[in-house]
Order: sequence, then structure tokens, then C-alpha cells
Amino acid sequence: MTDLYDKKPGDVIEESPPGIGHNQPSEIAWERWGKKRTFVRALEGTYGDLTKALLEQPRVYSSKALPWKGGPGLFGKHVVSPQASRIVQSIETHIEAYGPGCYGQKHGHLNSAVFYILKGRGHDVHDGRRIEWKAGDVMVVENGCVHQHFNDDPDEEAILLVFKAKPLFLFMHLLFQKIVEWPPKSPPSGHEDWTPPTDL
Repeated sequence: MTDLYDKKPGDVIEESPPGIGHNQPSEIAWERWGKKRTFVRALEGTYGDLTKALLEQPRVYSSKALPWKGGPGLFGKHVVSPQASRIVQSIETHIEAYGPGCYGQKHGHLNSAVFYILKGRGHDVHDGRRIEWKAGDVMVVENGCVHQHFNDDPDEEAILLVFKAKPLFLFMHLLFQKIVEWPPKSPPSGHEDWTPPTDL
């Protein structure tokens, strides 16, 4: 394909779809990464109807009522998001559970994220920089950072509560996200039977 700068006014520009490596996964590790999702809902109706519907939404959501998804060493559940609830449109929150010694995918996205460490200890790598964390800490993943989460405890799980303004970023067409390295497909030796907690 000729470079766009070589085109002259009136020339026809042939577009081709992006290939693998440009936000097109070469494999799907988890089903939820490959299926259609609602990132931002349409706001349709009158101001009065929208306001009434918003005021009638629940204010408390049980995370226990939602199933864990993923595996075998990392599971998650989206508790509040535009797809899971109608009370919010600009933020989402989810819970991540890492098995002993497990880690997640290396990835990047344009939105920032705030992690509250509920249980465990571990570290992150943010753009090559190692950052230690433990239960009670709040960790921030900055905008556009390529990052990965690691549970450093070989015997205990780690639980993280995540808040991010991802729907707001997506609404502004700040869409780019990329998996750099997929999570492991098998659990660590000695913890093949690990499952996430049932009390969250």
C-alpha cells in the first residue's frame, strides 16, 4: 500500500483492515475477551424517564451473586459496569483473584486504574518498573501503561479490587488496548485445585 503522504488530492485511498498486532488478538485465552460486550450504553428517552430510571436503580450490588470467570490461576468478576448495572456509565469496578504464585496477562490500555489490595502480597511491573504491593495498599496504574500483576506468595491467594474510568475513556474513543503476553494456561505446580474464594 502506498504511504498516505504520497497520495495526491483526488486519489482513491484503499483501506485494509488492521492485522494481527494492531489490537487484533491472535488467540483468545478467555471467552470474555472474544465475545461482544456493552462498554457504553445508549441514553435514549426523555430527561424525565432517564432520571426516574436512574433513581430507581439499586445502590448495593452483591458480588457473591456473580460468577467468577477466567482461570486457572487468575479469576475475575465485573461487579459494576455499563453492562452489569444501569447505575453507572462512566466507571467500572471488578474483583481479581490470583492463585498462589500466579500472575495475569501483560497488557496495556489508555485508561488508568486504581487497585485496592484486599488480601495478599505481590508486585506489578509498570513499563518495566517493579512496584511492590501488599494488603491494605492502594496502587495506581497510570494511563497508557503496559503492566502486569503478580502474586508473590507461593502459598496464599491475592485479592484485588479494581476501579477504573474505562467506559468514559471508551466513550471518548480512547479505545486502544493490547495484550502483550497471555496469562498462563495451567496452574502452578502444587496448586492445581485452587479456586477463587466463595465469600466475595
